[in-house]
Amino acid sequence: MAEELIGVHSILEALRAGQRRLQRVHVAKGADSEAVREIVELARSQSVPVRRESRETLDRLAGGQRAHQGVVALAGEGAYSSFAEILEAENPFFVILDGVQDPHNLGAVIRTAEAAGATGLIVPERRTAPLSAVVARSSAGAIEHVPIVQVKNLVNTLRTLKQKRVWVVGVDPHGDTDWTDFDYTGPVALVLGGEGGGIRRLVRQHCDVCVRLPMHGRIDSLNVSVAAGIVLFEVVRQRGMGAA
Repeated sequence: MAEELIGVHSILEALRAGQRRLQRVHVAKGADSEAVREIVELARSQSVPVRRESRETLDRLAGGQRAHQGVVALAGEGAYSSFAEILEAENPFFVILDGVQDPHNLGAVIRTAEAAGATGLIVPERRTAPLSAVVARSSAGAIEHVPIVQVKNLVNTLRTLKQKRVWVVGVDPHGDTDWTDFDYTGPVALVLGGEGGGIRRLVRQHCDVCVRLPMHGRIDSLNVSVAAGIVLFEVVRQRGMGAA
């Protein structure tokens, strides 16, 4: 089923990655930025039809969302990657999301995971937002570059990771270790919970360790995308120090 990709970043990264076929690209009349020109050139080089339309037409195609920046494309849904493929990575660094159902949060975590160089993102089939146009736009196109794996049973997935000698680290307000006190330089999988409920009890029980972000205000937890950014870039910091 075709869906709309909305905005310059989402469409540009989809064309650059070439992972899914775009049916056509609609460009607002008069839109002529450098990014728009690159979109048009890439689309034509991939034999994707390009149509010049009025701004009103693009507003309608985008469902009234004026943040389309003058470009809307029709594409298939985002594709999931193979769990077996990402398991073959050397010294992997996975991000596991347990029940992130808000597409904006999912897109933001995907963007952070890609920027941090994560090997892949793992999500359960249930209680997870689909890879929609909203996710693509919220990820600023990063959805096209980071492998995303969908699994039936998250607990079984954690068991498989442990058998592969991957440390499973939950990010939980009730963890007994500060997030900077764990060694992330080896194979690691970070588990983050969804909106409201956090990591489910059974999933938490299968984590090797749970790390916490100390909270000093009146709010006792952070948005999942913010927590992901803090912990993921601690992994980046430690691995960068190790490489030096």
